[in-house]
Amino acid sequence: MSTAFSDKFVADEKNSALLREAMWGPNGIRQAEELASSLTITKDMKILDLGCGPGLSAIYLAREHGATIFAADLYSDPTENHGRFQSLGIADNIIPMTLDATQPLPFAKRYFDVIFSVGAYNMFGDTEEMLPNFASHVKHGGYIAVAFPGLKHDFGGNVPPEMQPFWDVPDVARFIRGIEWWKDLFGKADGIEILDISEMACHDIAWREYLAKLDPGNPDESWDLDMMRAESGKYYNTIQLIAKVV
Repeated sequence: MSTAFSDKFVADEKNSALLREAMWGPNGIRQAEELASSLTITKDMKILDLGCGPGLSAIYLAREHGATIFAADLYSDPTENHGRFQSLGIADNIIPMTLDATQPLPFAKRYFDVIFSVGAYNMFGDTEEMLPNFASHVKHGGYIAVAFPGLKHDFGGNVPPEMQPFWDVPDVARFIRGIEWWKDLFGKADGIEILDISEMACHDIAWREYLAKLDPGNPDESWDLDMMRAESGKYYNTIQLIAKVV
């Protein structure tokens, strides 16, 4: 797997401030490059980047592939995202917007070539109804490609003691699940062909780059530092799922 784009982007001093501001979690640039490496993306494609956050995945898709990207998120400010895209000279390729993925999507059926999501799908796509709904907006022969935090093995009722303080947070047990759970969920969906369900190779470096920008003196940021110190590489992974719409 090539990491040429990510390595160059991260090494560029001009991108340091952007990454510090835009990494809400493990480096989305790296996850987007690895996820996209399993697809063929061309300039004439329309891609819905669902749950884009501050837009790192959209930046990768626009700069590396030149496709038209609908950068949609419920919590990030589309005006701020637009400014970020303008600063990189890619604003003409990206339509930033506010969107709640749990509600009916405001797009025509079979409109997109790809629905793409990095770091967010587990927050809204964990029910049987969601995948067929998303698939209805993708052209036949198009793709749904998602990457998000997961577990090497589900804890079930046996949460490791060192992880218990972090598992007491509401909804964590719902949103962070093992690869087999997701494989079972995707396997129930009609109208798709599963091409890949696997652990991502960029998991460790994407997390290291994110944790390196956090301030241990900031309670909002020290939480992730404490959690990953307790986890110590034993439990977490990053899961990618790629399905073809048939």
